[in-house]
Amino acid sequence: MDLRDLRYFETIAELQHLGRAATRLHRSQPALTSSIRRLEADCGAALFEKAGRGIRLTDAGRVLLKWAQRMRFDVEDAKRELAAIGTGLTGHVRLGIVPTAAQFILPPVARQLLQEAPGVTLHTAVGLIDTLRPRLRAGELDLVVGTAGAAEPGQVSKVLAEDMIVVAASEHHAVFQQPAVTLRDLGAHAWALQPPGAPTRDWLDNTFDRKHLPRPRVQVETTSLLALPALIVQTGLLSFISRHHLDGEQRIRGLKEVPVRGATMRRRLVVTWRENAFLSPAAQRLIELFVRAASD
Repeated sequence: MDLRDLRYFETIAELQHLGRAATRLHRSQPALTSSIRRLEADCGAALFEKAGRGIRLTDAGRVLLKWAQRMRFDVEDAKRELAAIGTGLTGHVRLGIVPTAAQFILPPVARQLLQEAPGVTLHTAVGLIDTLRPRLRAGELDLVVGTAGAAEPGQVSKVLAEDMIVVAASEHHAVFQQPAVTLRDLGAHAWALQPPGAPTRDWLDNTFDRKHLPRPRVQVETTSLLALPALIVQTGLLSFISRHHLDGEQRIRGLKEVPVRGATMRRRLVVTWRENAFLSPAAQRLIELFVRAASD
């Protein structure tokens, strides 16, 4: 099989449309059709079938896609490993990282890495773990620092630290006038939270559901985790955020934890990479620095 045909095949499979694939690849549709026919001849099976105005993978196509991606990873990793021979701590590292880790763990880690290896370049993509995992799987990222989830075949994770998500508010919030706050008491106040689907929001909603209580009344909804701490200080709303915002040198002034029994979410931060992927010396050193920074 020709590697170029396989790369074209991946793009067609992603877009599920021959015309759009031709535009992205700057190739004619007949050229891509010929490419697919060569692969089908090699596989002895059809790779696509019609689906409305587009196309979709057959069972054989899904199998080939899995192996095409693995072959591309191997070729790309081989090039990177060959380029890294004898160069030491140099090169380019592609890191995906969730907002909390980006704010509290990444700065000292990046500082130490660049002090040790001034020639290293670091590309960081900050996002929720559900958006970063597919990019790691697709080979677009070398490492991901995020919350632990279900183990995925072909990936390796190392635990960095445990993070606590707690109810928090401005230190002047009326909720602190109560001697002991319960989940039921929180229903009297408005919240600023992430949208449904975010792990912390779903956990909080499910906690209220299990107690047969109305879910939090959300007045401000934001996808920006980094905006939440300052937002709740200014607005007087409750929120559900990492305890890192409340402790240590980088704590947000004016922010205080609301102690509520049963409303603390424990989550683990891990660094994850593809099991058989090439990790440059710089990427390996970055993992070591994350482990050290998290333990500190």
